[in-house]
Amino acid sequence: MDSTSDLLVEIGTEELPPTALRTLSDAFAESFRQQLASAEIAFDRLDAFAAPRRLAVLVHGISTHQPDRETVRRGPAVQGAYGPDGTPTKAALGFAGSCGVALETLERERTDKGEWLVFRSRRPGARTMDLVPELTEAALAGLPIPKRMRWGSGSEEFVRPVHWVCSLLGTELIPGHVLGVETGRSTRGHRFHHPDPLDLPSAIDYAEYLREKCFVEPHFERRREQIRQQVELLAASHGLHARIQESLLDEVTALVEWPQAIWGRFDPAFLEIPPEVLIETMQSHQKYFPIEDEAGSLQAAFIAVANIESRDPDQVRAGNERVIRPRFSDAAFFWMQDLKQPLEGYAERLERVVFQERLGTLADKSARLARLAQQLAPALGLDPRLAERAARLARCDLVTAMVYEFPGLQGTMGRYYAARAGEDPCVVAAMEEQYLPRFAGDRLPSSPCGLALAIADRIDTLIGIFGVGLRPTGAKDPYGLRRASIGILRILIETPLDLDLQVLLESSASAYPAGVLEPEVVAVTLGYILDRLRSYYHDRGVGADIVDAVLSTGVTMPSDFDRRVDAVLAFRAQPAAAGLAAANKRIRNILTKAGIEVGSVRPYETQTGLVEPAEIQLSLKLEALSARVGALAEARNYVGVLDALGDLETEVDAFFDQVMVMVDDPAIRQSRLTLLQSVSALFMLVADFSRLQ
Repeated sequence: MDSTSDLLVEIGTEELPPTALRTLSDAFAESFRQQLASAEIAFDRLDAFAAPRRLAVLVHGISTHQPDRETVRRGPAVQGAYGPDGTPTKAALGFAGSCGVALETLERERTDKGEWLVFRSRRPGARTMDLVPELTEAALAGLPIPKRMRWGSGSEEFVRPVHWVCSLLGTELIPGHVLGVETGRSTRGHRFHHPDPLDLPSAIDYAEYLREKCFVEPHFERRREQIRQQVELLAASHGLHARIQESLLDEVTALVEWPQAIWGRFDPAFLEIPPEVLIETMQSHQKYFPIEDEAGSLQAAFIAVANIESRDPDQVRAGNERVIRPRFSDAAFFWMQDLKQPLEGYAERLERVVFQERLGTLADKSARLARLAQQLAPALGLDPRLAERAARLARCDLVTAMVYEFPGLQGTMGRYYAARAGEDPCVVAAMEEQYLPRFAGDRLPSSPCGLALAIADRIDTLIGIFGVGLRPTGAKDPYGLRRASIGILRILIETPLDLDLQVLLESSASAYPAGVLEPEVVAVTLGYILDRLRSYYHDRGVGADIVDAVLSTGVTMPSDFDRRVDAVLAFRAQPAAAGLAAANKRIRNILTKAGIEVGSVRPYETQTGLVEPAEIQLSLKLEALSARVGALAEARNYVGVLDALGDLETEVDAFFDQVMVMVDDPAIRQSRLTLLQSVSALFMLVADFSRLQ
């Protein structure tokens, strides 16, 4: 019986990129898991470790050998392996020779195609220890590293220079080289608390040795939770709350090996600056956690996380307080400078900032936004003058000193500056809301001005960038067109707004001078946005077949699209749904073979020349339903449409049971095809049911 052990592989490096550490750790663990699977090495479980200077995996219950492998080679058929007198043929002798055995030792295998000569051999499995260096190299080569570094005189490449590799199987050292570094049994501790190498007695001791002897918490999630608890407890001890941003918590976790939360204060006079500025400075620049009171008001305090257990914590605190002061002083200066003129005073500078070389400046874009926002205003119950004003000011904060220094505050500062200038509240709200939603699950604009700007900006960007041939390819999407498309769909569906994408895109394209955009830009852009509906509904748990069924109707109003999806989902729960979906598939096949356009929506006309009772009954039912269903569809009551069409099940089933469509008589055949086309057309008022699985 094969024995098992525990395997440790630790890659020690210079400080790894903090924003990528978690991704690198997960990828290394998954890649190593795949390498073990491909080598057919069994194991119980795999733990991943990641700290600023190390990536590691600990594999529990790993088999110390590969399993033996049996190989089977099939030779010539027995019938062709021997002559009439039983003498072996050249084919048989050649096969035996290639296998290195005598002919008589070959086995025979019978299949449904005859009997064959076969050679079976067993290859012993390799030792896991012998395979680990190669498997480790392969796992590291598969990590998502955009740009790799070289170091020293070797040709090896990695995200950062590698200084040590610790590789143990149980208590045994695994000899070899990884990324040009000879493997050993030593790890390294904290850079200051335990800088000397430490020999590990066994793989399983890895994490506890680092924690107890080396001042390193190697497990990312455990270290992350330690930081959260320290920060929350320290804030609570002052009767306050810490503002913990999850992405910042990840980054701080990737920066420290032995976290120690430190309380700090700053001059309360800086609270005169908008709190978002102070928060951005603390989080993005200093990696501090801001402090708030019960009401969510920012306080003149912060929590830093040091990477050292200092003998003099007051010195660490003073250092962090000293560093933050000039940052806040700069922010206060930018704030005062920007307020020396109203927001519209910055509009002239937009003429000197290029949006895209073929699409003009930010001033040109603002003019296009103003035009489109005014056109959107009536549908939003908005004064066109307010829409135009919001669009003219929308990009002005981009050229202020504050946003130049803190790009993440675009829109936020526009809101503050617009309010200080006495702009209408709707315009003020739009300065920030134009960027919503910023990410998946983010809130949507709520003010009419914000909705107008959010839609107009994304439509203009999409039509412009597609119009100059810069469609996203693969993972490259420098203008964020996928995000813009999903943003538009979310706004139009979830608000909801009855706006037609085709009309919006055509209106946007008409704002560009002749010859700037490619001729088919509206159709191409529309198709791209509608394709994003698949991922949008996938995230909501809606099957791709339902999305495709509704897309087939050619509807270009997302809110209307959503009503149809909801109706199909509701109809699917009805007993008649499966039968009518199957009938629609059958109708589609018949019409396609007959060369008739599938599902073209047309008013029902009573058919003449019908002779069979089942087809006459179906025709009468269609005649009775047609006007009612049409009125329901006009009112966009698609649930009502499908409820009514569910009554067709009996007549449609009887038709297919009793009527032959493709008869020789051309007049009767055409009447029956037209009847089926009418059935399809009524369902197409909602969706193409032939596409449902």
